[in-house]
Amino acid sequence: MSGIKDKIVIITGASSGIGEATALDLAAHGAKVMCAARREDRLKALVEKIQAGGGTAAYRVVDVTDRSAVQRLADDTIAEFGRIDVIFNNAGLMPITFLKNLHLDEWERMIDVNIKGVLWGIAAVLPHMLEHGRGHIINNASIAGHIMSPAYAVYSATKSAVLQISEGLRQETGDKVRVTVISPGITTTELTDHITDQDVLDNMGGRFDYVVHSEDIARAVRYAIEQPWHVDINEVIVRATGQAR
Repeated sequence: MSGIKDKIVIITGASSGIGEATALDLAAHGAKVMCAARREDRLKALVEKIQAGGGTAAYRVVDVTDRSAVQRLADDTIAEFGRIDVIFNNAGLMPITFLKNLHLDEWERMIDVNIKGVLWGIAAVLPHMLEHGRGHIINNASIAGHIMSPAYAVYSATKSAVLQISEGLRQETGDKVRVTVISPGITTTELTDHITDQDVLDNMGGRFDYVVHSEDIARAVRYAIEQPWHVDINEVIVRATGQAR
């Protein structure tokens, strides 16, 4: 039997990109997905598409920087589906910027979404998972958490934090909660639309010539979930074949 079928999965940042692709992929393999993001129109369309294909899905409008809203998301998922098996803390921002240009508001927003959003997701589900003795927390990091490039200082710092938080969580929870980090390379998502630093835009060059697609990352998430319980996939790095770094 598939390790995906009938799993209850929360996905944040589900209105586009990796989150949307993962919701579609997991639902197609029998998971029941709770889709969360800020854009209700996109969430509603996603859930309708999943249901039209015979899948099971619901949605909640959530800003992951709002701790109480993320807790309500977890509570609503339990009320709707009875439990939480997996959370995919996927929501993230990537307004990369040179430090000298002082895009302070963008730095703060990245920290709030990329770090605090992951922490609030963990906090919302961890007591439930520990009480039941089983659960799976998947955090979306980035290859930028492993390497540094000009203009990536703050973004890379947030993704490095996700790596360390995930490893700390893995060691703390032992055999009760599986912890996985997905570290995508350059991926076709809306993330690059967040970039406002003109110096960055002027210097991109061929940086995005080699990409993977959101569906490629979704398959990596599914791979981690469908493993037998005694196997914990701690990290998956997914890069385009031609991506140099």
